Amino acid sequence: MPPDAVRPETVPPAAGGPPPRRYTLVGADGRPFSSPVPGALGGHRRSRLYGRLDCPSALRAVARGGYIRERVFFADERSARAAGYRPCAVCLPGPTPSGNG
Repeated sequence: MPPDAVRPETVPPAAGGPPPRRYTLVGADGRPFSSPVPGALGGHRRSRLYGRLDCPSALRAVARGGYIRERVFFADERSARAAGYRPCAVCLPGPTPSGNG
C-alpha cells in the first residue's frame, strides 16, 4: 500500500477500549499525515485529480481495479487544491479556465 493511501492505523488502546482508528490523509503541503477523521474527498495521485467520494467516475475506476493503489484522501477542497490537485469535471464541475462555463 502506498505511504499516502488511506489506511487505518493502530494506536495504543485507550483505557480498556478498542484502539481508535486513524486515517492517512494528504495535507496542503502534499505530504501524508495521520488523522482521527477519514477524508472528505478522494483523489488520484498520478492524474492529480480530486473529487467526491461518491463520484460515479471514480467508483467505476475503483471497480475496474488498479485505481486503489493511486488513491489519496483529503480533509477538504482547500487542502486538495493547495497540494496541486484539480477538481474532477464529473462530480465537481465548475467554470472553465476561460470563464465560459
